[in-house]
Amino acid sequence: MPTLVRLGNIKIQMFADDHNPPHFHVVTPDHEALVSLADLVVLRGAIRASDLRTALEWASENAAFLAGEWSRLND
Repeated sequence: MPTLVRLGNIKIQMFADDHNPPHFHVVTPDHEALVSLADLVVLRGAIRASDLRTALEWASENAAFLAGEWSRLND
């Protein structure tokens, strides 16, 4: 699973040939969550609120990049 960015101990990752809906993974040493690209809602998993805030802030600012990576890896 390619790591798209590291934000301290937080990794934003995306699988190739992954299932819909389009999403990314927020991974920390102790937790993982899947987050929808469309609305930045947690689809599955659990993660500390502060880590999720950091990841969602980055994702909001980089939505076009994430959509492009989903297309590159999954279309």
